[in-house]
Amino acid sequence: MDTLQRRKRLVIGNWKMHGNQASNATLLEELRAGAASVGACDIAICAPFPYIGQASASLQGSGITWGAQDVSPHAQGAYTGEVSASMLADFACTWSLVGHSERRAMHGETDKLVADKAVAALSAGLTPVVCVGETQSEQESGHTSDVIARQLAPLIALGAQQVNRMVFAYEPVWAIGTGLSATPEQAQEVHAFVRKRLESIGASQVRILYGGSVKPDNAANLFAMPDIDGALVGGASLKAQDFLRIAAA
Repeated sequence: MDTLQRRKRLVIGNWKMHGNQASNATLLEELRAGAASVGACDIAICAPFPYIGQASASLQGSGITWGAQDVSPHAQGAYTGEVSASMLADFACTWSLVGHSERRAMHGETDKLVADKAVAALSAGLTPVVCVGETQSEQESGHTSDVIARQLAPLIALGAQQVNRMVFAYEPVWAIGTGLSATPEQAQEVHAFVRKRLESIGASQVRILYGGSVKPDNAANLFAMPDIDGALVGGASLKAQDFLRIAAA
């Protein structure tokens, strides 16, 4: 059995800060209606906090799971504006993104904080989707591996028992929302590097997703790579047919 058979594909839609109740209702209904045609691929969406309840109510029994775009490292307390993992679990969330490049860049999230958030998610029974990736200047200067290794270090330090309960997503910062995408070969090279790091602690079967301007017309070529187990989809996840076509690929 090869690696593609062992690791079931996973496609997650990251809505970012988009949507309202009316447009969400249409999108969720279209996703629900089309999910059965996708086949052997796990499908999920990560909605803005105010709409997680709407996603939960709409997607129950559809085969599509849902989650959040961030989570607090704290269990509870005087942390105004924060949302805990147990609160997300209260709405039957399966996933939480942690360490997305926009959180790292705009909110100063450190590698240690990202690891703390991943642990908090695990403590409430959620699966953290840990995002890693390099900026354009880091890529052009040949430091991609150094950056990814640094970002992975506090997570790998948690050990195989914790890491085996996570999902990772490689998102080159220079390809997020720019229309640019790493070639399948470029993405595979980094995925293989991440896989080797995870293998070093006995976590070789963790799923590693690719994110960065994934579209219906490039998804199949990306998924053909041996270490790319699916996608974290941004803009294309706001259009049901595009998102379902990516999952079907």
